[in-house]
Amino acid sequence: MKVLVATEKPFAAAAVEGIRKEVEAAGNEVVFLEKYTEKSQLLDAVKTADALIVRSDKVDAAVLDAAAQLQIVVRAGAGYDNVDCAYAKAKNVVVENTPGQNSNAVAELVFGMLVYAVRNFYNGKSGSELKGKTLGILAFGNVGRNVARIAKGFGMEVAAYDAYCPAEVIEAAGVRACASQDELFETSDIVSLHIPATPETAKSIGKQLVGKMGKGAILVNTARKEVINEPELLELMAERADIKFVTDIMPDANDEFLKFEGRYFSTPKKMGAQTAEANINAGIAAARQINAFFATGDKKYQVNK
Repeated sequence: MKVLVATEKPFAAAAVEGIRKEVEAAGNEVVFLEKYTEKSQLLDAVKTADALIVRSDKVDAAVLDAAAQLQIVVRAGAGYDNVDCAYAKAKNVVVENTPGQNSNAVAELVFGMLVYAVRNFYNGKSGSELKGKTLGILAFGNVGRNVARIAKGFGMEVAAYDAYCPAEVIEAAGVRACASQDELFETSDIVSLHIPATPETAKSIGKQLVGKMGKGAILVNTARKEVINEPELLELMAERADIKFVTDIMPDANDEFLKFEGRYFSTPKKMGAQTAEANINAGIAAARQINAFFATGDKKYQVNK
């Protein structure tokens, strides 16, 4: 079977070597399309691929139509909104992600930004500490659990809400389970978002929820830009000078949040999974999942059932 690794932003060299070894050890062929500059290059390369590994590359209807032999797409990472899952399903193409491989990297970035925020973005003025603060985690998946683990090391109180995770599972991790999103925001000094971008979550984080937080509130977004109701959050931050917003989302050229100097920070690009370790882990996991799929039909991580 032919495995195409199509990465506009390439994997680290160690990840490339690891992917190659995994795929070839299973008797499959691997081809790399790295740093491509035109979509036509991807459309041409995918024509003879049986499997596809991508990072943030768009796998839309045009790509899926061009890939006549394609059986499986693996997104090396947790999020998979760059893949048209519904159309892939219609074409009998399995779509998988690699959950958990980037989770520690994202969780550590949460605290890198949080320390920066509570110390007033290192402006020389007196700040505050994370110890004793209550951190609310919205969605208790792989990243959320790592965030909870690190928060305890800082001496924080930790709460979480996840509509799809039983309260007893959250409590078993030593985290207070909230009964609703409203309760989470009402009782937390800081809220960290780890929800996917879905029709249900799109623009769900806005004035109504964030406004429930007390004085000195901090909102952290290492999830997706789409979950924030930006007009509402802009309005709330204009009304409340105590709120800070830190985000791992590449800002638009006309980023309106920049006017809140000293209360807003954004990474220059999405950086949550941008560590050497996460890059290698996700790439090798993707290769192993493809090998398992071809060997036994394993679909453990399928996201378009």
